[in-house]
Amino acid sequence: MTLSTDEKSRVIEMAWEDRTPFEAIERQFGLNESRVIRIMRSNLKPQSFKLWRKRVSGRSTKHLKLRNPDISRGYCPTQYKQR
Repeated sequence: MTLSTDEKSRVIEMAWEDRTPFEAIERQFGLNESRVIRIMRSNLKPQSFKLWRKRVSGRSTKHLKLRNPDISRGYCPTQYKQR
């Protein structure tokens, strides 16, 4: 599967967000966690990738099985404010 530049950008954005689980990326783009990691590795600076990996490793919000079942949203309530 080849992603367009816009799709790749959106995958990176979703992966960077702490509250977006890998399962949401897989559902939307068909990319499992290892493919997302490869995309991040090839598109981020080495230090940025290391910081991202350290941050998301084991993070409960990045994996639906580890996530609190009371949290069904993928974003902070104040993230998309209506003006």
